Amino acid sequence: MSIAKTHVSNPTSASTFRIKDLVQLIKLRLTLLVVFSAGIGYLFGAIEPIVWSHLAMLLLSGFLITGSANGINQILEKDLDKLMSRTADRPVATGRMQVRDATVVTATMGIAGVAILSLFMNNIAALLGLFSLLSYAFVYTPMKRTTAFAVLAGAFPGAMPTVIGYVAITGNIDLACIALFMIQFVWQFPHFWSIAWILDEDYKKAGFQLLPLAGLKDKRSGFVVFLSALLLIPLSIFPIGFDIISMWSGLMILVCSLAFLYAAYKLYVDCDAAAAKRLMFGSIIYLPIVQILLVLGRL
Repeated sequence: MSIAKTHVSNPTSASTFRIKDLVQLIKLRLTLLVVFSAGIGYLFGAIEPIVWSHLAMLLLSGFLITGSANGINQILEKDLDKLMSRTADRPVATGRMQVRDATVVTATMGIAGVAILSLFMNNIAALLGLFSLLSYAFVYTPMKRTTAFAVLAGAFPGAMPTVIGYVAITGNIDLACIALFMIQFVWQFPHFWSIAWILDEDYKKAGFQLLPLAGLKDKRSGFVVFLSALLLIPLSIFPIGFDIISMWSGLMILVCSLAFLYAAYKLYVDCDAAAAKRLMFGSIIYLPIVQILLVLGRL
């Protein structure tokens, strides 16, 4: 009874609480990072003066689609989230938000996001947005418990934001678009595996198999992480070779990729959590810097 009275007598607090749950459901910070990538793709493809209202609609659609995918992920994994320390307090897992309510929110966001792409951008961008949403929610999410190849499946929707942004303004997929896609696609492997290395024990509570090579934190897995970062070196050179970006921008990207590769090499050598954390933080810094350099290299 006392809980009910507190709830009624302090509606502002209750409202704030629900908003916090919504923010947690859509993973707001992660969603904003994805929106940033979509904006980078748009700016990378822009030749004519930018119509800011058009860009704003793209960012809104990216926010809605990504938030929807994140919410569906939490609905499908509500029982697994209860098992892990990192996710046990999520709103659907704790029951603070009912599955029905979360489903309505995420479905509405997803449909609205794809509709915006179709109405204000083009049908190719809308199809890519729909693919990103469905593949993340219904392919990557269930695969996490069965195979380490889930990382590969998740890398496709994870690399879509820049592609969607590029296609939204250009209407086509060309070499420049492929360069954008490949850099973000490959970047996800060392980024994701460094996180999986740090959170391995927590992930195992839910039966997730996310590290390469039987989920072991050893030299073999470290070497796979190193190889994935190594792939970013030729991908850094690719935009220069096809005259997609300027030489100076390409060289700066190459320097960033070499520094990132060194962090991956240290994980291979040390095979410890400290090296994995350095690689994780390095990956968080690497991607936005490289994306900004890509845009500057087109000016």
